[in-house]
Amino acid sequence: MHRVEILVLDDVVPFDMAAPLQTFDWTRLPDGRRPYRVRLCAESPEVRAEGFGLRIDRGLEALENADTIIVPGRSQEAGPPSERVLAALRRAAAAGTRIASVCVGAFVLAEAGLLDGLGATTHWFAAGELARRHPRVRVRPDVLYVDNGQILTSAGAAAALDMCLHMIRRDLGSAVAAHAARMCVVPLEREGGQAQFIVHERPPVPRGSALEPLLEWIEENLAGEITLGDMAERAGMSERTFSRRFREQTGTTPLQWLLRARVRRAQYLLENSDHSIERIARQAGFGSPTAFRERFRRVAGTTPHAYRAAFHARPGAAAAHS
Repeated sequence: MHRVEILVLDDVVPFDMAAPLQTFDWTRLPDGRRPYRVRLCAESPEVRAEGFGLRIDRGLEALENADTIIVPGRSQEAGPPSERVLAALRRAAAAGTRIASVCVGAFVLAEAGLLDGLGATTHWFAAGELARRHPRVRVRPDVLYVDNGQILTSAGAAAALDMCLHMIRRDLGSAVAAHAARMCVVPLEREGGQAQFIVHERPPVPRGSALEPLLEWIEENLAGEITLGDMAERAGMSERTFSRRFREQTGTTPLQWLLRARVRRAQYLLENSDHSIERIARQAGFGSPTAFRERFRRVAGTTPHAYRAAFHARPGAAAAHS
């Protein structure tokens, strides 16, 4: 039987803990047997959760015999994990144990050094902070989960279901994973590379950077044509020098930044206006509806129509829900 230990730290987010519990608990082999044994462990027997407390009977020593360790997310007010926790995770990793994180649980793995040099994801809202705190981690904010073989990370609680089903499929095959997906009432076919529904924030730039006025100018002129030459000229540099300095300060290329700025503008308009797709394409500077649909899907991972259906703010919707 495959032993799954969920490492519960103080200020744990219950939803993040529930996703792997549910997925592995629902898994059955064709003969009805349970292939996974899922248990909780913690550094201390009393653990704070959002709104209530938990009593955990198993300590960190349980990690020594685990086949898989899952680290759920924690609240923003949670302090750093203790050195005992980090050391236990490092020992488990050195022993070859599979280790996965849910949402901002990626910060715990990063603190332990387990994500250095690897691709990783977390909830899009925290991706910039993860990249700032841990520059050796290749943060991928626009995917559901990242599988590095032994180390896995997932975006939010829903993405954790996708990651757990992926691990089950890897362990036991597609038929068993498909049955677990049906029991959890989720689709099996969402792949890790599918984009999160994210509102893209500006890549961070150093405070006082010479790029700040340029980025503001770009945001104000998105509806018009903006070329690399236009940006370099406004910055007073050659295109080559400008491209190099832009990447150094933002972590992306000028044209990729421009594309994401246009997608951000389009997302805002899709959420907050009833403008047609054709009009939004012009307002965000995509030139044509066809180019808009193709580039929006490439960045946001869905179509403009689907994004609007999911996030459009409808007057009176909140009152009707209440």
